[in-house]
Amino acid sequence: MTQGAGQGPEVERTATLRDFRVPAYVHETGPYDHDTHPGNAAPPVDDPLEHPDGYTPTQRDLPVISRRGDTLQVAVDPAAVQAPLPSTGPGPLFVVGDVHGYLDELMAALQEKGLIDAAGNWSAGTARLWFLGDFTDRGPDGIGVIDLVMRLSAEAAAAGGYCKALMGNHELLLLGAKRFGDTPVNSGAGTATFQAAWLLNGGQKYDMDRLQDHHLQWMARLDAVEEVDGHLLVHSDTTAYLDYGDSIEAVNDTVRETITRNDADEVWDLFRKFTKRFSFRDEGGADAVRSLLDTYGGTRIVHGHSPIPYLLGEVGSDSEEGEDSGGPHVEGPHVYAEGLAIAMDGGVTMAGKLLVQQLPLDI
Repeated sequence: MTQGAGQGPEVERTATLRDFRVPAYVHETGPYDHDTHPGNAAPPVDDPLEHPDGYTPTQRDLPVISRRGDTLQVAVDPAAVQAPLPSTGPGPLFVVGDVHGYLDELMAALQEKGLIDAAGNWSAGTARLWFLGDFTDRGPDGIGVIDLVMRLSAEAAAAGGYCKALMGNHELLLLGAKRFGDTPVNSGAGTATFQAAWLLNGGQKYDMDRLQDHHLQWMARLDAVEEVDGHLLVHSDTTAYLDYGDSIEAVNDTVRETITRNDADEVWDLFRKFTKRFSFRDEGGADAVRSLLDTYGGTRIVHGHSPIPYLLGEVGSDSEEGEDSGGPHVEGPHVYAEGLAIAMDGGVTMAGKLLVQQLPLDI
């Protein structure tokens, strides 16, 4: 499989789990501002579960792989590729987890599910495809991913289906970095900027150089929440959506209006809240999911944002010296919170898996 345009030589990714070791419990933290806290070490952060109202992104949200051209070469077995989906009748529903610039992996996963053909064109007829956000940053070709999704949206509509996308926190981060740059914002923990946050959390110069007005307009119009076939689709595993409205329409309108007003502090606060995570994990997680389902509808929530290896506690545990696991082992979506939540971020940025899944799940 070829790499996206403008990338370096093909590189086989052989990262081990300990390459990305972090504490067993990953805090709900965001970008660390080096202007406020110089040096390499981020300041200690209180447990966000004890101080949810005091949360602010003040350090790196998750480990970043910043090796140019680091692309996992995915071979698709032709025998395993599904036949093209029917072009008539009700279209099946698919969701895609966080892509983070890994265009080759996305193309391979979509082709394996029969959603695109070998040339990368829509081949799924009336199928319905939802991306859960986070198209850019950390990986090699975020703008290539956005261009693909925009093109597939047109091709799917022409075939009687659709391809749609949700707003992720990294869309807000990229929008903010482009619009506001080094403008100081009220982070709640000293001076911060979108530019510093974007770079710290995997911002790629290759993406920024190719970012155009139509990409910005597309990102700014994305919905934050949708309900489809009883599935409540969101990007982040947080209850912060409740701060923006008591209906899906109200949340989406509020988010779009906030972005349109172009106030750096308002957009930062939106980004800050969409960066929260782990609200559905551990004790009380099912109740948190129910608070969203009761407000917005649906019987299950489907989200990205928090990689499944973190939700399972597989990243951060000690490894034997010399062990080479090749990365976290992710087979498919993770169902948790008493069966009410489906996590779709397979951890592609840590040598995990980019997930494309048909709903509903048979469990």
